[in-house]
Amino acid sequence: MGVAHPPMFDPADPVLGRLRDLCLAYPEAYERVSHGRPNFATARSFCWYGGSQRIDGVWVPHDAAILIRPDPEDEPALRQDVRFFVPAYLGVHGWLGLDLGVDTEWAEVAELIDASYRVTAPARLVRTLDA
Repeated sequence: MGVAHPPMFDPADPVLGRLRDLCLAYPEAYERVSHGRPNFATARSFCWYGGSQRIDGVWVPHDAAILIRPDPEDEPALRQDVRFFVPAYLGVHGWLGLDLGVDTEWAEVAELIDASYRVTAPARLVRTLDA
């Protein structure tokens, strides 16, 4: 039996609220808490709120960030963009992180979430978006 992770977020965080609105608008999307962080999923996860990265052996928190799976065509460019980081644990599986702040371009966030949903969701759900 594993040890439960403590919550690492404020449920009333307005940034999380805005992210919820975006993520839960997708077909069959739901929210769960996994490893202490909000996670949005269908059959598989498509967006996390918050994460960390390990730099030179030191854990660097990114508590107000999204973690997404980018569209494979966009991934090389995003990896060159200094705003993105490779998150711990998920980075080896193609995930990228983006910190959210006062200058966040929510249209860009929505596009990243859309791409991540399309990469991770079952094909039948992606077809409903395109119908």
